[in-house]
Amino acid sequence: MFRIENTILSEEIATAKFACDVTRCKGACCFVGEAGAPLAAEEIPIIRKAWRLLEKELRPEAKEAVQDGGIIRGDEKKGFEIGCVDGNECIFVQYDESGIAHCAIQKAFYEGKIGWEKPVSCHLYPVRLKRISGIDYANFEYIPDLCSAGCDRGEKEGVWLSDFLKSAFTRRYGETWYSDFSKACNEIRNRR
Repeated sequence: MFRIENTILSEEIATAKFACDVTRCKGACCFVGEAGAPLAAEEIPIIRKAWRLLEKELRPEAKEAVQDGGIIRGDEKKGFEIGCVDGNECIFVQYDESGIAHCAIQKAFYEGKIGWEKPVSCHLYPVRLKRISGIDYANFEYIPDLCSAGCDRGEKEGVWLSDFLKSAFTRRYGETWYSDFSKACNEIRNRR
């Protein structure tokens, strides 16, 4: 473990190689799991706005899931998450002609329809944050069915997980934090 400001990170984040390979995993992080993407309370109004904007473009199953369980699930104590179809597929999933899952929010962001890329937890994946008493704990959540393709590609192309997630970490913590984090990652790798 190592610490940057108020974030404690597992050393795997510094030493793992990773680069998404959606052609192999088919965007599995959007449809495999037991719950929706974790949300910070301040993201909830943005998610609700995104739903109103994108609802007509989303799958009928997603609309049924929202009618049954809502756009957001959870509470302050247990945490909030995006609603899912059958407990696993995100309500914002869209599939392309190759069967690859894509985030409708991110697509709308790239098209200039919305000024917010996607939930921070999605942007940081496969790193997961858990906040306890004002401290973020960050872990590399390696799930073979989801991450092996990305690990293979990262290894082949020489991409460190910490570098792959530069924009996500910078979005979450800022450029100064990322600079300190990057230096710490290099030091950890040089020790090995």
